Amino acid sequence: MTSTILLVEDDPRIAEVAIAYLERAGFRVMHTFTGREAMTLVSTDHPALVVLDLMLPDLSGEAVCRELKERADIPVVILTAKASEEERLAGFALGADDYIVKPFSPRELVARVQAVLKRSGTTESGLRLSFNQGHLVLDEHNHAVILKGDAIRLTAVEFKILFTLAATPSKTFTREELVDKAMGYHFDGYDRNIDSHIKNIRQKLGDSTRAPLFLITVYGLGYRFGGVRDV
Repeated sequence: MTSTILLVEDDPRIAEVAIAYLERAGFRVMHTFTGREAMTLVSTDHPALVVLDLMLPDLSGEAVCRELKERADIPVVILTAKASEEERLAGFALGADDYIVKPFSPRELVARVQAVLKRSGTTESGLRLSFNQGHLVLDEHNHAVILKGDAIRLTAVEFKILFTLAATPSKTFTREELVDKAMGYHFDGYDRNIDSHIKNIRQKLGDSTRAPLFLITVYGLGYRFGGVRDV
C-alpha cells in the first residue's frame, strides 16, 4: 500500500525537489505552502507522515508541529534552515520524530522518511512488559503504554526509547546507543536530543526528576530503566 506524505514547504524549488525524490521512492505526496492548509489536509486526507518546514508564511512550524502531536500524534519530520543545537533540541521537545537541516540531501530525506514510517508502524509480534505490580505496562505490538490502568500517548521515538530501556533494565545505555536503537542511525553531534525525549517521557509518566521511578540518569554515562519487572 502506498503511503501518503504531506509536504509543508513554502519554497517552490525545495518542494519540487523533495516531491520528485519522494514520488520516485514510491510515496504519494500532497503539498501545501501554509500551516493552516496543512492542518486541514491532515484532518481530511490523513497522511501517514508530515514533512514540515518551520518558517511558514502564516503559522510557525513549531505551532503546527505542536498541534499535530496534540491531535493525532502523526509522525513529523522537520525540514528547516534552523540549524543550531538549541533549535534542534527544541524541535525534538515538540515531539518531532526527526530533524533535517537545509541544505539537505534529497536521498537522505527519503531515507529518514522511510525510517520514521518503519519505526511508527506496528509489528506483527512483540513483547508485553509489566513493571512494579502492573503500575506500568508496555505493549510492543500495539505501541501502547498503560500507566496505573490509563493509556499514555508517546511518540514513536519516545516509545522506542522507553521500550529499549525497559527491555534490558539492568543495562545502562549511552545516549549514542539510544540514538542508534530509537532512530536507526547515529545522529552525529546531536545525541543530546535524547535528553529532550527523556524529559518528555518523564513528564508523561509523572516520573520525578529528583527521584525517578523508571528513567534513571547515570551521570557521565547515560540512562537505565529502574522499574522492577513482574514475573
